[in-house]
Amino acid sequence: MGLLILGLVLFLLLVVLHEFGHFIAARRGGVEVEEFGIGFPPTLFSKHFKNHRTKYTLNLLPLGGFVRLKGEHDSDSTPGSYGAARMKTKIKIMLAGVGMNFAIAWFVLLILCVIGIPQLPLPGGEKQFKIASDSHETSSSLFVSYVESGSPADKAGLKVRDQIISLDGKKIVTENNLRESTQSLAGKQVEIEYLRNKQTKTIDVNLRDDATVDASKSTDLPKGYLGVLPYEYRVVRSTWSAPIVAAGLTYQYSKVTLQGLGGAIKNLVTGNASEASQNVSGPVGIFFVLKDGSSLGYRYVLLIVALLSLTLAIMNVLPIPALDGGRLFVTLLFRKLKKPLTPKIEERIHGTGFAALMILFVLITVVDVRRFF
Repeated sequence: MGLLILGLVLFLLLVVLHEFGHFIAARRGGVEVEEFGIGFPPTLFSKHFKNHRTKYTLNLLPLGGFVRLKGEHDSDSTPGSYGAARMKTKIKIMLAGVGMNFAIAWFVLLILCVIGIPQLPLPGGEKQFKIASDSHETSSSLFVSYVESGSPADKAGLKVRDQIISLDGKKIVTENNLRESTQSLAGKQVEIEYLRNKQTKTIDVNLRDDATVDASKSTDLPKGYLGVLPYEYRVVRSTWSAPIVAAGLTYQYSKVTLQGLGGAIKNLVTGNASEASQNVSGPVGIFFVLKDGSSLGYRYVLLIVALLSLTLAIMNVLPIPALDGGRLFVTLLFRKLKKPLTPKIEERIHGTGFAALMILFVLITVVDVRRFF
């Protein structure tokens, strides 16, 4: 529970730091920040510091944070307003939150590379980036990621996220260990020691025999001796190469995230909404991802936080109305077209975009509730 709470706090902190990036860039660009808020109204506490025009607020709804700039419309000409700032300054302000999230992701990955980073399975069998000469595996554990219905494991009571420790007294830490041990003991009753909720337990399991397993290989549903899909949880650490590995992982995970978003958009366009929903998650999904990740330890929670920071950065750099990238794209587009971006047009574009995002938010939440409950 402690790690889950830590993960949720760190996730909210990601959004606050994103807004802090806008805050710093605005202040440095000479744009007045009227309010820096943590959470969303109603306001619980507000404070003006001496010689500061900015109002700092702590708000009731813990959904991140916000920065309210003076004259946020592009057409505003009041001195010290966002609208009156140079285009170069506006670009810096809009992209500062994205840059902050990329920097946070890199920094968290750097820490993980030093203390040991979990190895994730990537699409297409791609290996997680590392410098081979400076990679040292510190630990390896085997978890159950799927239990086949009606299998020996299912009948004995094994569940997803159980950590298999040993089989008939033989230590099990890799998929090969499990495969070789179950094959050599085919058809026999074996004792499996496993860890669940930090408690060590043992069960007796009657493994399938060779004839049953061999016969299933010619079918659409080949079976194993135990009937589980194992997940090998390996931790690898680096020393001198940690900053390089962190940068490589930032690029690699960003590419995978973009591919996932691209796949979701493609499925939505082609009408395959159910498939698209598998590639995205809302607050409910994030909660359960952090909940499951917390069972694997603090390293996994930190890795999830780094991935969420990258996702926030990528989502906000895309030309989606109401988000940072969308606001910048609209501003640059009207500059290119040499047309005035009036407050009415700006509010209509981003208001429509925000409404669409809220509808998508509700739909994703409904999908997450159905998926996890």
